[in-house]
Amino acid sequence: MAIRPAIIFDLDGVLTDTAELHFQAWKRLADERGIPFDRQHNQSLRGVGREESLRRLLAGRPVSPSKFAAMLERKNDYYLAMIAKLTPDDLAPGAAELLANLRRLRWKIGLASGSRNAQRVVDRLRIREWFSGIADGASVERGKPAPDLFLHCAGLIGASPSACVVVEDAPAGLQAARAAGMHTVSVGPDTVSEMADLHVADVSELHAAELAAILGRSDYGAARPTVASSSFGPF
Repeated sequence: MAIRPAIIFDLDGVLTDTAELHFQAWKRLADERGIPFDRQHNQSLRGVGREESLRRLLAGRPVSPSKFAAMLERKNDYYLAMIAKLTPDDLAPGAAELLANLRRLRWKIGLASGSRNAQRVVDRLRIREWFSGIADGASVERGKPAPDLFLHCAGLIGASPSACVVVEDAPAGLQAARAAGMHTVSVGPDTVSEMADLHVADVSELHAAELAAILGRSDYGAARPTVASSSFGPF
């Protein structure tokens, strides 16, 4: 039996614009401490875990372990308050159509987000049904750019790393996917597209045929008859 191809999506900045909410939460925290922080500073935080993000924001400024923990909690509280307002309308344009088509074409579909709040976002967007496995920031000890998160997700969906395409918006995520031995698609105007097999502005530009071509699997890129979402079989 031929090995089915797999696709692993990042969440923030790919399937929804929660990356902007992270920026707003970090910005609020930085302003409270009088730390200069703008969108350029935020670029270095994209795709990395919460603790490492705070270290980069502090940039060597000394804080006690208890203060460090309190700052992490405060930032998370700011972020949680914002994602509580998310609805399915906040799903990125074209994302639902892409997920539905990949499901029809029998791709294995996973989600790998470095955020520990990924599960909450997934539920707010009501997209859990699309994924055979979800890995988040609590799934592994080493976050991106280490390959662990993507390898863990590949295990959850029963996919070989070489048969996986990762869709990412952050250099750290692209580096992690490459280290895992996976193919990559970069999303967004600020992504380092040289690290990817394919670059698109957003997921509305992404199609199964292009993804299949990356893997040399044209048999998983052709259009197939549409079926009702309620009739999707087990994955």
